[in-house]
Amino acid sequence: MTVSGASVTPDVLDGLSLPERVALLRSRMAAVPSRGETASVRIESSDPDPVRSDPIRSDFGEAEPIRAVRQRAVLPVPSALIDVLPHGGLVRGTVASVSGAGSLLIGLVAAVTGAGGHVAVIGQPRFGILAAVEMGAQLSKLALIPDPGPDPVEVAAILLDGVDLVVLGLGGMSVSPTRARAVVARARSKGSTLLVTDGHWDGAELRLDASVHGYDGLGTGLELGRGRLRGVRLSVCARGKAMRPRTVRLDLRSENGRIEWHAEEREQNPLSIAVST
Repeated sequence: MTVSGASVTPDVLDGLSLPERVALLRSRMAAVPSRGETASVRIESSDPDPVRSDPIRSDFGEAEPIRAVRQRAVLPVPSALIDVLPHGGLVRGTVASVSGAGSLLIGLVAAVTGAGGHVAVIGQPRFGILAAVEMGAQLSKLALIPDPGPDPVEVAAILLDGVDLVVLGLGGMSVSPTRARAVVARARSKGSTLLVTDGHWDGAELRLDASVHGYDGLGTGLELGRGRLRGVRLSVCARGKAMRPRTVRLDLRSENGRIEWHAEEREQNPLSIAVST
């Protein structure tokens, strides 16, 4: 078994009690240096099932399950989106795509810069800076390149060298599979994330699509369309190569001068309540 580069051979574990084995493995894992905002722990095993629920005894003598789940270093996202993403954030070293309502893209940028990460936005002359600030973005961590010239993909590839998140507006263009693979390899080697929008990118690991399904504050009846916009209701669908589509409904509400993200509360099914009681 290999724990993030630190190997523990079976002969080392021979002769140790179960609590001693657990303590040894924990000490080896604690000694592994972390990289980025989140620690990346990789456990490789010959077990064909990567998720195990075999109970073991902890140091306190209580049975607890071990779940050897592959984790990957990620960039932060708005908290309401964590559960819909397979790794709880934008995976470093990958390419993802975003389409639909612009609030989603702005929220992703705000989350990364708000946590101290650096972001470059390419080919998005109408990027909502004010909305990003209201969502918590730090402008000192944000670089805007509204007009990257005839080859925005090359500009993005260069910026992957030193920026945590690169947002690339394709302007309706389609990137060839050969070139896409080259940029993906670069992102992987640098540990940066590329987020493409307004075009087609073959082989994106994650695809996010946002659509507006309501507003708050625009009045009803004869007053419909009048008033101050207080909130937007979004539906975000996440699709990926190794995941089933997941959809979450979100409320973006203005609270104390800041736009906050909230997962929409769903009413519990009365039948399930009756069954549970």
